[in-house]
Amino acid sequence: MPHPPSARHIIALYDRHARHWDRLRSNLFNDRKWIERFASSLPPSASVLDLGCGAGQPVAGAMIEVGHTVTGVDSSARMLAMCRERFAGHTWIQADMRTLDLNRRFAGILAWNSFFHLHHDDQRGMFPLFQRHAAPGALLMFTSGTGLGEALGEFQGETLYQASLDPQEYANLLQEHGFEVLDHVVEDPQSGGLTVWLCRALPC
Repeated sequence: MPHPPSARHIIALYDRHARHWDRLRSNLFNDRKWIERFASSLPPSASVLDLGCGAGQPVAGAMIEVGHTVTGVDSSARMLAMCRERFAGHTWIQADMRTLDLNRRFAGILAWNSFFHLHHDDQRGMFPLFQRHAAPGALLMFTSGTGLGEALGEFQGETLYQASLDPQEYANLLQEHGFEVLDHVVEDPQSGGLTVWLCRALPC
């Protein structure tokens, strides 16, 4: 496979096509059951860190609708502008998720349809970051591929990179960084074929 597009390329792609992506995603909520499960499993008025929050709909919106407080992180300035317009009472940060250090902990962490755009080593490097931002008992939910590999998709005629580690490596990384796996569903047919990990931070 040719050398995969850089993270900068992916960030620029989403920034260029922010409005188009927002229209598509706002009208596509086939992963609702997972987002609602995550939201309902959190304590009331929980703090949620949404890594790769995009334009805020429908995922952050679903958290906010049931009373949670969202801190959204994305690299796209245009996406974040839409978040701020929609949900002014919440926190929206332009940053690279790979180097994030907010010096606080959250009751819930989402890396939903975002984490899998990172190269293999960058994905491995996210697990200490998850641990650093997770309160005791926090929920972590992310999507991945089904096995070790890389894939080049397409959005608006441009290359869209995705990658995945082996499931056993994800399980090992979660255990090493203080998380237990509550559920792992491969290519869930009820959610557009997403492969989902739902985890919980163990007490220190």
